[in-house]
Amino acid sequence: MLYLERVALEIKDVGLYDLILQDVQKIAGKNKLTKEEILNILKEHPELVEDYKQLNVEYNLSNIHIRDIDTTSLDNKCKEKAQQINENLAILRDIEKYTLDFAQSSTLVIIFSIEFFVLFSVQYFIVLLDLKEWQWWIYSLFASSILVAWIYGKKEQKKYALNNEKFQKLYDETLILLDEAEEMGCIKKEDLIIKECEEHV
Repeated sequence: MLYLERVALEIKDVGLYDLILQDVQKIAGKNKLTKEEILNILKEHPELVEDYKQLNVEYNLSNIHIRDIDTTSLDNKCKEKAQQINENLAILRDIEKYTLDFAQSSTLVIIFSIEFFVLFSVQYFIVLLDLKEWQWWIYSLFASSILVAWIYGKKEQKKYALNNEKFQKLYDETLILLDEAEEMGCIKKEDLIIKECEEHV
């Protein structure tokens, strides 16, 4: 569901992907590249496509370059399959954020930020407010917050793993449904491709 020509064009023209472009230029051995040259390099180096997908998820941009199917003019047989595809696409877009590696997720950053704030507060209460007689209680509270953060982090990590697995299965299932719908004459996949990202325009 990733439109590789759009990927190549965005890497070429959109500043967000400059680091990937630099890698492509390094592989090509030159600075000025056409979309076709970038496309060929992406086909030979799938790790660059993975970098693109990862970056998109980090910036809440979708890697699903397929629009929902308009079901208004479809017969019942096609409408049912199209509705299933649309439902799958909605779920995929919703859980796509879980394809991001948990270690690089914003959830982990938030947990660390909160713990840093708690540690700063502990030092503030003990040193600046002269609460040295309460320091063991305060440190105990900090230790408890670390335990809570660790438990929450493990729970979120498990959630990421489960949703990532769900995403991969549903993604494969949706590709099969799209092929079936095209074979039945319900759709043309080419007509569903989102060739340009509105966020970059």
